Amino acid sequence: MLEDIEIRGLGVIEQARLPLGRGFTAITGETGAGKTMVVTALGLVLGGRSSASAVRKDAERAKVEGNLVIDPAGTFATFVDEAGGEVEAFKDEDGEDRGAVVISRQIAKNGRSRAWLGGQSVPASTLVEGGELLVAIHGQSEQLRLTQEGAQRTALDEYGGEDAAAAIATLEERYDTLASLRAELERLSTSASDREAEREQLRELIDAVEAVNPEVGEDESLLQRIERLSNREQLRADIGGAHTLLAGEVPGGSLSDRVRDVRTSIDRGLRSDTSLDLAAENAADLEYAIDELAETLARYLADLDTDGVGELEALNDRLATLENLKRDHGKDLAVILADYEQAGIRLLELAGDDTRLPQLKSDVEDAQQALEDAATNLSEVRARAAEALQAEATEELRALAMPHAKLVVSVTPEANIRRHGRDRIEFLLEPHPGSDPTPLRTGASGGELSRVMLALEVVLASANPVPTLVFDEVDAGVGGAAALEIGARLQRLARSSQVIVVTHLAQVAAFADHHVRIEKSTSGGVTSSSIRELDESGRVEEMTRLLSGLTDSESGQAHAQELLRRAEEAGARVAR
Repeated sequence: MLEDIEIRGLGVIEQARLPLGRGFTAITGETGAGKTMVVTALGLVLGGRSSASAVRKDAERAKVEGNLVIDPAGTFATFVDEAGGEVEAFKDEDGEDRGAVVISRQIAKNGRSRAWLGGQSVPASTLVEGGELLVAIHGQSEQLRLTQEGAQRTALDEYGGEDAAAAIATLEERYDTLASLRAELERLSTSASDREAEREQLRELIDAVEAVNPEVGEDESLLQRIERLSNREQLRADIGGAHTLLAGEVPGGSLSDRVRDVRTSIDRGLRSDTSLDLAAENAADLEYAIDELAETLARYLADLDTDGVGELEALNDRLATLENLKRDHGKDLAVILADYEQAGIRLLELAGDDTRLPQLKSDVEDAQQALEDAATNLSEVRARAAEALQAEATEELRALAMPHAKLVVSVTPEANIRRHGRDRIEFLLEPHPGSDPTPLRTGASGGELSRVMLALEVVLASANPVPTLVFDEVDAGVGGAAALEIGARLQRLARSSQVIVVTHLAQVAAFADHHVRIEKSTSGGVTSSSIRELDESGRVEEMTRLLSGLTDSESGQAHAQELLRRAEEAGARVAR
């Protein structure tokens, strides 16, 4: 259950606390006061999409914090623990064990969003997953969505429960299997000439590679070797000169002789001053390094004199052969060798095509029949669910001042099977006996559509229960006696779930256990909204405003008090 929501810097709300509680909470306020921001805040703590535009103009960031009271041994407590969050244990006023959890969401001016669950930073997607266990939000956009076939199919399948879920999973698996087999059959059914052409190309590649027998990186190694042999005279001059400077006969003595003299001088000094021991060690190391470098260069010059005699022409011929292989196939040598490795495997696959095709055709026929069976089973499951759904929804309509109306859930199997089945699902309304059922999207008035959607939402909520239900102006287009029936139905629904309703109708708000008003004020050209929980007199005042537009109308006040009295009596009857 949501105990309250703290809102800061969101839209017209600078800072406010939305108190909630058990039962039915009604949220009212003038147009533009910020009722939409309250629903937005609810959506944010449930992982809804964030936008920098929602941040109040004079704020650096918006933050919404929802305080929850949960069953410490329930599913959501386990979810919080697995996400790394904490559930604070306490006992309620009845001495029952309860858990407290805080959900937080922050949006910065730059659009960056952060989320926390039980004190642990989490992705917003985690809040979405957790929110599905806690809250269902129903608004006018949901009403519009439920007039579309895809949403109606989803609603029916959700109502169908585990049977529908299992039938859908089986159908999706068989649909994917058939699609995979058909793709393979199409590939293997390519003309024999195309397959033979591929075989010929593969054989040519194998013959060409085996004739040359190259090694990975051989072309690069050859280039390096040819470069060395082609520049042998320059290398001899450069390296020979370096060797002469190190150890040869040069005016003033070679570098080896000079370093040896340096070492001798330092060794003499070491006999008089032992602090020169490090310098003497460095001089010795330098002498050894120069001698070793001189020997290395001498060996290189000796090898250079004998290396590659008569080899250069052969190297160039080998490189030309490799370059011809690369040019013929239009690829690097490494790619050609990789293709060569796969060519033999592919030839074996092609060789087996002729024997694979008959079996594959048989597999496709079997998979098609399995898909047909799965689609038929799903249609039967949906038909049973449709019958139960329309019966329950029709019963709800009777409680919503539509005693003669009937909801018809049509399930019509079609020829083609798609991944969601072959059924065309349509919700229709029969306003009164003898009338033709018409689609919800075209045949229902605004008021009728609101009541039909509330009936559906109530039935679907009972099939997939969540602790908290939020209705955003579900009473749009409704008034009079129908509005009273909607209020009474929400009151009954609140006996088993927490119900939060944004409404503009006094007839609905009268049935609430708690009434919250969103109030706006303007100061210095800046509009702000605050949230106030109403006491009994405040409720009468607010409902008078909703009824007549005037808070001090005596007739309006009398009407408001009458509504509250009737709602209280209805609630007492429900409680009994």
